[in-house]
Amino acid sequence: MTVEEELINEGKPLWILGYGSLMFKPPPFAKYKLTGYLNGYIRRFYQSSSDHRGTPESPGRVVTLVSIEDILKNEKFQKDVLNYELKNYNGFDKETIFGDLQRLYELLEIYGCIYYIPPEHAQEVTEYLDIREQDGYSSHEISFNIPMINKDDQIGALQEVNDDQEEELNKILSQLPRNAKSEYVIKSVVYIGTVDNESFIGPEEIIKTSKIIRNSIGPSGKNIDYLLGIHNSLNSLSIKNSNCNYLNHLVELVNKDN
Repeated sequence: MTVEEELINEGKPLWILGYGSLMFKPPPFAKYKLTGYLNGYIRRFYQSSSDHRGTPESPGRVVTLVSIEDILKNEKFQKDVLNYELKNYNGFDKETIFGDLQRLYELLEIYGCIYYIPPEHAQEVTEYLDIREQDGYSSHEISFNIPMINKDDQIGALQEVNDDQEEELNKILSQLPRNAKSEYVIKSVVYIGTVDNESFIGPEEIIKTSKIIRNSIGPSGKNIDYLLGIHNSLNSLSIKNSNCNYLNHLVELVNKDN
């Protein structure tokens, strides 16, 4: 039984995590949208796409998450982490960081958003996402951290919330656990193209990825629009440190010859 099926059977709401296209193309019936981060992963365009941003003859590239466990098994992943995620960190020996699992876990942060789906729509949204996130993606449960809840400086909903909605959201959040930083922690559903799925093509040189994205198009549109949608969504998050060196470099390369 999947994570979603267990929640649906228990009559519980769904929390859906967005780190790619879900950030700018929300699922249906999403009532609230919160900004935050998860630890222990990197975001990469290591998933080929023949159904959305490319074709079977000429697959595009879409984003997925690579876990800390998989990073530790692959020296090329580790080199990539040093070039991007750990690029701006000082005060420790970067070459030995992969031996400090807890420290590495804390340093690897992926920023994105999470959507609240009411229980009465959980089944329908699950069926929708299972179709949308096909071609190698599978659902997983993951912890998502909400740094702050403040209507003035945190995205608290998809639209302006009225007093009743704000009260409901606060009630929902008050029932959640908190981490050591007193941030809310939400167990959410996330779709990931794991390293063992047939559409996973990483690690791939970023220059090659950029050329494929620049020239690919599929039923859902141009691959470059998908990349820019993710990049712009991250830049608009009302949270510090949501910048992504890897995405910035990829966008720079894609735009270089346009």
